[in-house]
Amino acid sequence: MIAQLQKTTLLQSQDNIVYQTPPPEILELVDIERAPIVRIDSKGEQMLFYYRSTFKSLSDLNQPEIRLGGLRVNPVSNISSTITYFNNIRYKKTSDTELKQVEGLPVDARIAYASFSPDETKIAFANVTDEGVELWIADLATLEARKLTDAVLNASAGYPYSWLPDGSGLLTRFTPSDRGPLIEMGKALPEGPVVSVSDGQISQNRTYQDLLKNPVDEVNFEVLMTSELHIVHLDGHSKLWKEAGMYLDQTYSPDGRFVLLTTLSKPFSYVVPYYSFPNETDIYSADGEFLLSFSKQPLLDNLPVGFMATYEGKRSIHWRADKPSTLAWIEALDKGDPAVEVDYRDELFQVDAPFTGTSTSLVKTTHRLSGITWGNDTYAVVQDRW
Repeated sequence: MIAQLQKTTLLQSQDNIVYQTPPPEILELVDIERAPIVRIDSKGEQMLFYYRSTFKSLSDLNQPEIRLGGLRVNPVSNISSTITYFNNIRYKKTSDTELKQVEGLPVDARIAYASFSPDETKIAFANVTDEGVELWIADLATLEARKLTDAVLNASAGYPYSWLPDGSGLLTRFTPSDRGPLIEMGKALPEGPVVSVSDGQISQNRTYQDLLKNPVDEVNFEVLMTSELHIVHLDGHSKLWKEAGMYLDQTYSPDGRFVLLTTLSKPFSYVVPYYSFPNETDIYSADGEFLLSFSKQPLLDNLPVGFMATYEGKRSIHWRADKPSTLAWIEALDKGDPAVEVDYRDELFQVDAPFTGTSTSLVKTTHRLSGITWGNDTYAVVQDRW
């Protein structure tokens, strides 16, 4: 007798499963309003409360990201992809008990880079949309917010604006109107191999993430970092202040007469992040006229060995907050090499406008300096724990 075999096929239905919220009793435990971030003005009279969502939305998690030169940037919005946004702002005077809502905030707000105006009567902030970064302002007397620009800011390198000292406007980094598209790595044909050369020098470079890897990365990095500088007035009118460049920082002197402008330059490196690339710090007049080159940082891809290692030359260049137009900076006294035996490691200098005279030494320290905080006719030195 011949047995007859039957073929059996198992069928399973497939459900169209979507993301769901948990039951109410679970949701109540986790979906709470987080404690706000509080900012107080310099006189201790006003308080701003910045609120943020407890969790990132699926839309936030689904944003594009490109990793270049130590940065992680959303190439569509032109802002860091790792930044945490605020969604609401409230206000109170320290003498009051009631929190007041700032009205007119953008719908579905994603707020970043908020700061007081010089007279602390207003705040400026960036609002991030799917198209880019907008510049907004809020009046603290009326608690009304309004938009100053469309989504044209470039925040890829950080804070995209600086207040004019008189509070009449902001010096702002714009995405160039003629900016070209990014090159898609999968479609780019290499013109040749990437060659690394070892010349036997000892370097203490650490292992960094998200570095440049090839010429295509270099092109895309330059595209993302390039901005035009525009002055945006409080009525929303703007004008070009300086043509396109890879600007890292722009700050006015306290009296508003000068601008300290730091610009990234080439060559780029495949072994260190962007802040170790060459850059130039120049001084301009308030109306954009070039006055002088103040400092040039070389490519820092071969520093001496040791965590205290740095480079020779001016670093941490900044305006003294307690002077009208005085620049201060730090210089290493050991050639940047912690292995060199010296009585003092660092020295703090200053020079007054027009910045061509002899600099004045303010203090020498036995440790590396990481920053300076200025008060009224005094200074506080913050040292690294090395």
